[in-house]
Amino acid sequence: MKRIRLTMAQALVRFLDVQYVCLDGIESKFVNSIFGVFGHGCVVGVGQALSQGGHGIRFLQGKNEQNMALAATAFAKQKNRREIIPCVSSIGPGAMNMVTAAGCATANRIPLLLLPGDTFACRQPDPVLQQAEFFDSFGRTVTDAFRGVCHYFDRIERPEQLMTAALHAMRVLTDSADTGAVCLAMPQDVEGEAYDYPADFFRKRVWHLDRRPMAQSQLTRAMEILQKAEKPLVILGGGVRYSEAGDALAALCEAANIPFAETQAGKGTLPWTHPLNIGGIGVTGGKAANVLAPQADVVLAVGTRLTDFTTSSKWLFRQDAKFIGLNICPFDAIKMDAEAIVCDAKAGLEAMTDALEGYKSGWGGEVRAAVDEWNAIVDAHYAADDPRGLSQTRALGEINRFMADTDIAVGSAGSLPGDMQRLWRSGKRDTYHMEYGFSNMGYETNGALGVKLAAPEQEVYAFFGDGTYMMAHSELLTCVQEGVRVHFCLFDNSGWGCIENLQNNQGNDTFGTVFRFRNPKTGELDGDIMPVDFAKNAAAYGLETYTIRTVEELRAALKEGREQPLPVLYDIKVLPGSMTPGYESWWRVGVAEVSTQPRVQAAYEDLIAHVKQTREF
Repeated sequence: MKRIRLTMAQALVRFLDVQYVCLDGIESKFVNSIFGVFGHGCVVGVGQALSQGGHGIRFLQGKNEQNMALAATAFAKQKNRREIIPCVSSIGPGAMNMVTAAGCATANRIPLLLLPGDTFACRQPDPVLQQAEFFDSFGRTVTDAFRGVCHYFDRIERPEQLMTAALHAMRVLTDSADTGAVCLAMPQDVEGEAYDYPADFFRKRVWHLDRRPMAQSQLTRAMEILQKAEKPLVILGGGVRYSEAGDALAALCEAANIPFAETQAGKGTLPWTHPLNIGGIGVTGGKAANVLAPQADVVLAVGTRLTDFTTSSKWLFRQDAKFIGLNICPFDAIKMDAEAIVCDAKAGLEAMTDALEGYKSGWGGEVRAAVDEWNAIVDAHYAADDPRGLSQTRALGEINRFMADTDIAVGSAGSLPGDMQRLWRSGKRDTYHMEYGFSNMGYETNGALGVKLAAPEQEVYAFFGDGTYMMAHSELLTCVQEGVRVHFCLFDNSGWGCIENLQNNQGNDTFGTVFRFRNPKTGELDGDIMPVDFAKNAAAYGLETYTIRTVEELRAALKEGREQPLPVLYDIKVLPGSMTPGYESWWRVGVAEVSTQPRVQAAYEDLIAHVKQTREF
């Protein structure tokens, strides 16, 4: 058997360079780039392997480990999980910075390969710089923290262990039902240790993303429920997008006259103008979906995790409504006590469409009426003028109307995801990119880079608040470095407006959610609003920037920004509290059971009343 002597890190790079995936006969390379922030524990290991060449992988220089991993997550999401960007870090804090991103990828079912450095496997120099020692075990290191947020974790303590570790990492990264973050912790001494690897380990390897068909028994069970339905409803989740099953879902709904509602991950898979598209559903949903959903006697949930935001904390649907969970992941298929149909979304929808021939739902003109009413509400939000200043929804509408139908909108946290699921009118397929499984502040600013790397020919617009910007914006500099134009739309409302809104709606006065100076008279954070010039901050990185307070300034900046060669930041000063309200929905949060505040007491009573109306499983 032919062997090649390489360090573990060199073998890892060579292995990743020859991994491919294949779906429906279309083959593509799985790894073309690697993100890294070099430090001890990786710069002389993986860094050396990358720098010496002999591979086709491009190095991307991250500026913060969490942020580059969020960019990598967004990249894989935009690629519909067909390509990844692994992330390399040093040991200790560099490694720990990626734990949040691992949780984000796992929550969203997105493949993310993390390659953190680790302490010495030989233990001889212990304790090394940045090593945290645990008194109960010398075998435990800080990278064990990844175990709780990854679908697969391994620590490579001998160079030959790479072979099994790498193959199992790829198994999970390419498994539609069991994907998420994968961590291969790499002790810094082992990264540089050599082994005579079998040459066959470095052969081109194709991972086939075969579509799991719907079994006949599953089809029979689903039809027994669906064909008896008077008013069925489809929920379109992210799994429809990743399976590329949008046309198949449209065909089923059109053939059987079934309206469909969108989750955050599923939105944009089908046009907002489709006559059966009733829009976003749940806590951040619109009125059309949330008025029609309680009427449904059968709910076909396709490729969705059925989160509390989608189901309004299990309150939105009739107690006697039956659920069919069509999902590649058994864990998700049984939610809401559903009849579990475990198969590929596209294959399952096509089989159901054929079996439903001749069936029509009992929905009538109420679907069109609800959609027309909702569209009028959206139009009003997009056109509303406020004498006090620029509202958040008006600014959002102006940007939505300005963007081309191929431009991609990216979002994640704060009040903007609610506004966008309700109001945003998506263009072409896969142009609405929302991370709302983890609602990870900082995903938008850094994920926009990943989206742009995944779709370099399309314009990318990121939507986020001032709170998000201050948490995580390091990869704006990477956009400048890479020469890629991303449009960063910063909505400055002087605080965490979404959380203040939640706080107030549950009977609490504003406390700790607005960015104010410490008041020397009261000793509290109730002084003047803190003015921040975000445009000046971003300009220091090299971005083209605009400060915006009026509709006219926004229109002019958007037009000019489109012509800039550099990434652009629009510092949009919006009125606090000018986001959309909720529509016919409810969200269960932990309201104080005991309080001296009457409004909090009333909020708790309201909580109890709603809980009595929810489904328990």
